[in-house]
Amino acid sequence: MLKRFWLWIGRLLGRLVVLLLALGLGGWVVGELYYGWKFSGPVSSEEEIPAGEAALTRGIIDDAIRIVEQHRDNTRVLRDAHAKSHGCVRAEVSVAADLPETLRQGVFGEPGKTWQAWVRFSNGNAYPQFDRARDARGMAIKLLDVPGDKLLSRPGGQDEQDFVMFNNSVFFVRDVAEYKSNFAAQADGKKVLAFFPGWDPREWEVRHLLIALKTLSPAPESPVDTTYNSIAPFKYGPHNIKYRVIPSQDGCPAYQVPEQNQALPNFLRNALYQQLSLDRVPACFELQVQRQNPEHYMPIEDPSVEWDESISPFETVARITVPPQDFDSPGQNLFCDNLSFNPWHAIPEHKPIGGINRLRKAVYEAVSAYRQERNSAL
Repeated sequence: MLKRFWLWIGRLLGRLVVLLLALGLGGWVVGELYYGWKFSGPVSSEEEIPAGEAALTRGIIDDAIRIVEQHRDNTRVLRDAHAKSHGCVRAEVSVAADLPETLRQGVFGEPGKTWQAWVRFSNGNAYPQFDRARDARGMAIKLLDVPGDKLLSRPGGQDEQDFVMFNNSVFFVRDVAEYKSNFAAQADGKKVLAFFPGWDPREWEVRHLLIALKTLSPAPESPVDTTYNSIAPFKYGPHNIKYRVIPSQDGCPAYQVPEQNQALPNFLRNALYQQLSLDRVPACFELQVQRQNPEHYMPIEDPSVEWDESISPFETVARITVPPQDFDSPGQNLFCDNLSFNPWHAIPEHKPIGGINRLRKAVYEAVSAYRQERNSAL
């Protein structure tokens, strides 16, 4: 009797498992069909600004300043994101000598030209936490002595061209409206509401939650050992493009950073210091662009969608070399803290486009001005 009972339980559980597997497989097929339909071209090659975006942006600025104040360290006001730097280093950005004519645009218009630059490596969080914590990692590049009018002027920044990237290929929100909801929940300390704002499953952003979880990745061995992406699109002369920077050994000596003690809070800075300052080995990257093909689903207004590399491969337009140097001094670290990186510090040929970039213009400018004003009063 007991044996028959357990056999019945076993058959029941087996059927339940088969049913759950069938439901899961069916859900996956439906999801693939849905997203295959939803993420199909063609798309617009022009910006499409929704009504109400300006009001949402003003609210996001208020939330960003609130986060800045929450994460003050009582001596200075930190950035609202990417607060912790691993170092600001001098670099050279050399335009590819064999660059095709169609890619000779803006600061990349003269093949073989070399720009002097600053590069800042960072963690993404608004609070300077241990490097072993899962986090986004950022790379910001500032070209110096770039002539011409800039889209965003600021004191001391008239001759700069900035590129801002981090180490995921997509963003975890699609537009300014979703960013407002997501950011407000985080500012209120209610992170679960960032992707599940209510009881209605139609409002849940499961796909974007998965992107966010992937973005919060384990630390690389060194800040120079990972790929960085622009996420949002930009103009590149007549083209709409996305940028990325990839590590490259081409022209640089092979180097393997010694194993770091990841229990230390700043082991990524230590790795960078080991390579550049102690071992005196340069780091090299390639700066690449991916051109939009609007006949396929490569939207401008939704940075949560990755542009298909099989349709539009990345093309190298420049080489970045970070030479050996001593960068970890109190004076340079303070200089690094006061540097402002903004993708709108750009000439018109490299204009940021899309809703998230329009948001960046307003938020970066407001928070940077607030931060520098507060810090100068300390």
